[in-house]
Amino acid sequence: MPPSHAPGDPQLEEPAHARPSKTQLKKAMHELQDLGEALVELPPDRIAVLPLSETLHSAIAEWRRTRSHEGRRRQMQFIGKLMRGTDPEPIREAVAAMQLGSAKDALALHQAERWRAELITSDDALSDWATAHAGSDLQQLRSLVRAARKDAASAPEQRSGRAYRELFQFIKQAQAQEES
Repeated sequence: MPPSHAPGDPQLEEPAHARPSKTQLKKAMHELQDLGEALVELPPDRIAVLPLSETLHSAIAEWRRTRSHEGRRRQMQFIGKLMRGTDPEPIREAVAAMQLGSAKDALALHQAERWRAELITSDDALSDWATAHAGSDLQQLRSLVRAARKDAASAPEQRSGRAYRELFQFIKQAQAQEES
């Protein structure tokens, strides 16, 4: 006769926290699928340096060659499946670095646009620029601001926009030189 065990006997029952629930597993798989979608959006040169299996590299290349929506969807599911056997941390870091770089570029462009608008509308902005960017060519900047103001004052159909663009390029280059 087998010995009877009490319902709370730790030898027979597996602890509930020992293995993840089905919901947790599905959530982890969806996160890997999303990471795979972000991975295929990276430029090929960044993907080449990541520690990925040859199978995953070829699956990404196949996804890029596929043109049909359904084919891409199925290939993306396959990439998600392959991601389960890959360390996701280097991929997350590469995706985050790419997104951060894009955000920094966008921020720099917005700052350049703001400076251009301030320089065209206000004379005080030139002195603010001089204190913030001491190494820039102020004589050239004054000339570009004058030309942009003159262009902005003319009738809309007579505007060339050249001075406006040149002022923007000057500001962008000055900011880039300051960062490096």
